[in-house]
Amino acid sequence: MEQPPAVPHFVGIDVSKDRLYVHVLPSHQTFAVAHNGEALDRLIGKLRSLAPELIVLKATGGFEVTVAAALASAGLPLALVNPRQLRHFARAIGRLAKTDALGAPIIALFAERVRPQPRPLAAADAQLLAELGARRRQLVEMIGMECNRRRQARAPQRCSAPSTRQCRPCRPCSANSIARSTARCAARPPSAPTTTC
Repeated sequence: MEQPPAVPHFVGIDVSKDRLYVHVLPSHQTFAVAHNGEALDRLIGKLRSLAPELIVLKATGGFEVTVAAALASAGLPLALVNPRQLRHFARAIGRLAKTDALGAPIIALFAERVRPQPRPLAAADAQLLAELGARRRQLVEMIGMECNRRRQARAPQRCSAPSTRQCRPCRPCSANSIARSTARCAARPPSAPTTTC
């Protein structure tokens, strides 16, 4: 007896900050998982059992990096696709998806019809650079949040920075200014007056 050929599965994943929206073709199974390590491990297990021919992941400003790394390291066939390509595809078939839940089926359909080539992960140096860039963005956002919190404190500390549009640490409290003052004091001769530091 001949076994019928296995039907190829195509998976579309739309990544957001908090969730991963997944759509599987041809079964039209749609589900969402949290964007964290534990849920990602369960997703990898589920995708391995499907043995998809292709998984397409929409590149969304850095949120996809950890997902792509996990899927590729699990040995799953993965293609990262530019959102512009997906918008053009959706427009061409007469569907414009504005939400993540509607975006995943479009991505899966793109995977089935266009079949972009799965690509290996970037070199280790490029990945490290991407991770450092993502971490820098996180730190910049955290600094902005802390500046907002400082402004909303009950007894806000007045900042002597010339610009009120952007919160900057006061000059005496700045780590760079303290380091410069310390270096100047350490470099001056012992006989110099202390008022210049």
